[in-house]
Amino acid sequence: MDAIPLVHASLGEQELAAVAEVFASGWPAGQGPKGKALEAQLKERYGAGDAVAVSNCGAALHLAMLALGVKPGDEVIVADYTFPAPAHAVRYVGAVPVFADVRADTGTIDPQAVADLIGPRTVGIIAVDTVGMPADYAQLQTLADRHGLFVVEDAACAVGATYQGREAGALAEVACLSFHGRKGATSGEGGALIAADPAVGADARLRSSFGIGSIFDQAQVVGLPIPEFTEIGYNFKLSDIAAAILQVQIGRIGELLKRRSAVAARYGELLADEDLLTVPTVPEDRTHAWQSYMVTLDATVDRAAVAKDLRAQGIGCGHGTWATHVQPVFAGKDTCPVSADLFARNLAIPMHAELTDDQTERVATALRTALRAHRAA
Repeated sequence: MDAIPLVHASLGEQELAAVAEVFASGWPAGQGPKGKALEAQLKERYGAGDAVAVSNCGAALHLAMLALGVKPGDEVIVADYTFPAPAHAVRYVGAVPVFADVRADTGTIDPQAVADLIGPRTVGIIAVDTVGMPADYAQLQTLADRHGLFVVEDAACAVGATYQGREAGALAEVACLSFHGRKGATSGEGGALIAADPAVGADARLRSSFGIGSIFDQAQVVGLPIPEFTEIGYNFKLSDIAAAILQVQIGRIGELLKRRSAVAARYGELLADEDLLTVPTVPEDRTHAWQSYMVTLDATVDRAAVAKDLRAQGIGCGHGTWATHVQPVFAGKDTCPVSADLFARNLAIPMHAELTDDQTERVATALRTALRAHRAA
């Protein structure tokens, strides 16, 4: 039978036509006309003070730490159950990531766990919209305001999701987006920093191009401007090729999310009565972007054996995401039992906008069979 991949990017003729325009323009590099147009599009979409297109979400998180003034020895509380990029970003600037446990039902950072971790060296919080589920920003912002902390939203997986009627990417003073190949809008790789304060955006933009600003802009000046390196910067620019693809993809978010949501609803129907797993639940005050669809297996099920069975049938699957605090590079004194449990029992099954009803049903049937075959006696 045909393979059913875990993820699949919805890219087509519109995106190809946008790339052809860039080829014709003669400027495929970063911070050119398409990059500027994408930033304007993002700024308008999120009602932001500024938007900076960058090479990936990890770069956006790094730039956010720099722009917010995080220093060596500072502590930043980070969601534990996630791809470890937020903790990496904290380490990049010499600060200490402090891992907060998550809610068992949503996998998002637990505000009470955050409250318990705030100390004299705490300067901020990085919340994560876990695999597309927005975190509890009302409670987190209340904590931040009480203690004088910043809040950064890692919305890498959540393009198109909402929380209390507001769109993910606009839920904190700084948000970081990902346009990786499995996201709701993609250019293969890419990211953006969304800032309420234009000064934060300006800082991030300058540092994203080695601290000298846009070469494209300088090339438009009559004369010979010679840039000065005023900051230690990085090469985090997003190419105009990727920016052109993203301009199309941003316009398609609603269409693609509608298809992902239909797949999620169908999985929910097909697996609702399965006692060997739990399907995702979405609180009433938010909507899910469905970057991934993760089920939580019963503790009696051998997850690795289930995954082996599914993959043998050409059905993609994965472990979900990570309990960061147990990774060797970060292992220390922090304990996050809920995150560790989800890390051990979650299973991601195929989720993307191109899945058909027949494929969704085939996945559900194969999963049910595998669960029963690999339940401990």
